Amino acid sequence: MAALGDEPARIEALRELLHRANRSYYVESDPFMADSEFDRLLAELSQLEARHPELADSESPTARVGGAPVEGFETAAHRRRMMSIDNTYSIDDLNAWYERVLKGLEGASPSFVCDPKIDGVAISLRYEAGRLVAAITRGDGERGDLVTSNVRALDSVPLVLADGAPEVLEVRGEIFMPDEAFERVNRERAEQDEPLFANARNSTAGSLKSLDPAVVRARGLRFCAHGRGEVVGMDQVTGHTEFTECLRSLGIPTSERQVRCTSLAQVVEAIERFGGERTEVGHAIDGMVVRVDSFAQQEQLGETAKAPRWCIAFKYPAEQAQTHLLGVEWQVGKGGTLTPRATMEPVLVSGTTVQHATLHNVEEIRRKDIRIGDRVVVEKAGEIIPQVVAAVEGARDGTEQTIEPPTQCPECEGGVEQEGPKLYCTNPECPAQFRERLKWFVGRGQMDIDGFGEKLVDQLLEAGLVAHFADVFTLERSELLTLERMGETSVDNLLAATVAAKGRGLARVLAGLGIRHIGASAAKTLARAFSDASALQAASVEDLAALEDFGEITARSLRDYLDTPTSREAFDRLAEVGVVLESEALAEVSTDSLFSGRTVVLTGTLEACSRSELSKILEGLGASVTGSVSAKTDLLIAGTKAGSKLTKAESLGIEIWDEARLLAELPQIAE
Repeated sequence: MAALGDEPARIEALRELLHRANRSYYVESDPFMADSEFDRLLAELSQLEARHPELADSESPTARVGGAPVEGFETAAHRRRMMSIDNTYSIDDLNAWYERVLKGLEGASPSFVCDPKIDGVAISLRYEAGRLVAAITRGDGERGDLVTSNVRALDSVPLVLADGAPEVLEVRGEIFMPDEAFERVNRERAEQDEPLFANARNSTAGSLKSLDPAVVRARGLRFCAHGRGEVVGMDQVTGHTEFTECLRSLGIPTSERQVRCTSLAQVVEAIERFGGERTEVGHAIDGMVVRVDSFAQQEQLGETAKAPRWCIAFKYPAEQAQTHLLGVEWQVGKGGTLTPRATMEPVLVSGTTVQHATLHNVEEIRRKDIRIGDRVVVEKAGEIIPQVVAAVEGARDGTEQTIEPPTQCPECEGGVEQEGPKLYCTNPECPAQFRERLKWFVGRGQMDIDGFGEKLVDQLLEAGLVAHFADVFTLERSELLTLERMGETSVDNLLAATVAAKGRGLARVLAGLGIRHIGASAAKTLARAFSDASALQAASVEDLAALEDFGEITARSLRDYLDTPTSREAFDRLAEVGVVLESEALAEVSTDSLFSGRTVVLTGTLEACSRSELSKILEGLGASVTGSVSAKTDLLIAGTKAGSKLTKAESLGIEIWDEARLLAELPQIAE
């Protein structure tokens, strides 16, 4: 230990040494220090910092360990939208994509970058002046959860970049759990009698949503960068290969298996070569991302509404295994759907042990002629969800049993009906349905009650504190404080969120009740057509069928629901506890605005506000905002990198506005 007078210098030296050790381990894959030595020096640094609180530094290696638990996660907007990537499963499809790229580049010869596709959780890290200031999950691409405190706990994420960092650097990448860490975590959970994680990706996602950074750190998560968001001050970088080299020089981990190719033949060779190596990587890989290297060519190719045209993910065929089907249980979803779940002899598939798999629905069971006792072929769809692909008919010995669909709900013994290929429990008071419906009701896009997660729903139901949607709004502070992990601040925030949720309006309530065929879009249509719940309850089938995008089936299904005692009780009880059942949209709609009565479609990236915010503004001005372009569309608002919707609108002669025109008509969104 350093002498007392030398301790400040020792603190600085240890911080610098440990930062270098992390970079050597995670970025350069050339560790110069044993794990035990790293832990010993980290402990020494922690002791020294405790004696010198005046030298506290939020970017010290010890700050990763000492993060306090958080009460919940806020959401934040992405400065540049996080898009998904289109998938392909064959070389023929890859060839077709290549031809589209050549056509888009008007014959220019591009270079490509092939990079293994990590099966993890997408994240955006924002650095300003070389310091980590925010970490945001993908979310819906426009907004995500702000999980900075948890991401700071990962040794592979540098808190401070090396010299030469740009003014602003947003790095897109994946957080993932190595196979070794996944096996350790599940072993520890088994020893503590806790349920095992199904796969490493689920474990990663659950870990990132933990309210305690110490839990995140203990899970052994890693980060690898693969893309960019907003960048200010790196104009000299002209392509992806050069960009990832700069990231590594700044101390940010990137893939060591990235390959630059100058022809499609080289791309195919890289895909096929890595296909035989991917099980040796040490973490889940489900494909190979192929992208055009040049940023200028990427810009020229642009993007569709959901994905860039300059990038595609080649997905490797799912790994299959054989095992025996032991039994089938039917699980009840929020809409009453009965889904068959297979129980099998445990088998290793794509690196994880699988004992349960989906059988989809009764018609799939019949089509594949799957029987209890069969030897079956199992694979992971997208290498995440296990499914039974087929029965091995040649292995049958005559003892196999036909799978009979249930005639009663396995949860409530209510009636069961078949609609199309699916079975439904007809009892709207089924407790299994209510559990799933309640989780839906409080979630984002519905009542949006912050802090009301799935675990809290389970706790409330098990404690008997909630038996109806209305009970959410009558919870007592003293009751909530008795629940696990519910401290005073958490409880106060939750109660405040429930009060705020009461005013969401009729559309949100309808979307949240889990009514069959009524999602967010249909709920908005109903809220525009009916002033309140009473007006909706009085509507005839003919009234409902006449609505935009409603048909006879949806109208009859909704009318049947509205005629049930359960429906009437739901609206009555929600009204009694103060939930607003009036149409917020109707109350705000202007009938004399430029947008009144017009059907509007949004596409591309808008800088002034998100699409969801703009949709709400336009609907308040009397517009109907829809998701697809048709002959009925009156106006297309196109942001940057608008894709196929813009092309279709041009072909139909539809009026098109850019963002400048939009701001001229709606200056309030730029304020």
